[in-house]
Amino acid sequence: MQTGQKLPDVTFRTRIRDEAVGGTNPFRWQDMTTADYFAGKRVVLFSLPGAFTPTCSTYQLPGFEKNIEDFRAHGIDEIYCMSVNDSFVMNQWAKAQGIENVKVIPDGSGEFTRRVGMLVRKDNLGFGLRSWRYAAIINNGVVEAWFEEPGICDNHGEDPYGESSPENLLKYLAEASKEVAA
Repeated sequence: MQTGQKLPDVTFRTRIRDEAVGGTNPFRWQDMTTADYFAGKRVVLFSLPGAFTPTCSTYQLPGFEKNIEDFRAHGIDEIYCMSVNDSFVMNQWAKAQGIENVKVIPDGSGEFTRRVGMLVRKDNLGFGLRSWRYAAIINNGVVEAWFEEPGICDNHGEDPYGESSPENLLKYLAEASKEVAA
């Protein structure tokens, strides 16, 4: 993806809590589209190789969660975390991490990730197809800024992290604010 490109139209299979379902597992399926998530909003989207993995759980997701007010101060309406994991996994990961502000998006089939050019093989780790680590500022469904970790390739031996960090995105937003004010 590049600055100025529109996000692909994809439908995501999500599970949402609905007390009307009843029972011990009151969740139902709800399809959400790219437009549902991104239309009419300025958001941060970050994607990572997998829920419950070390870098994602220790730094990236908690970093975006704890900096929510700083992002809002720069005009960000929502922060979304995406991974090539199903809705069950993403929801349980958010719950286990105590996430209240960042919303998770399950890209279980990897369709969105493939269409933005970030789907890679991680067979060397036993993961199969997963997302390369990236982040973006999305304004009304269009890429405003793109932050991709270097070295994208299948079965990469390392897990680069820095370009897509919350700190790097906040630095970009602060600089962009200065330019607008000048």
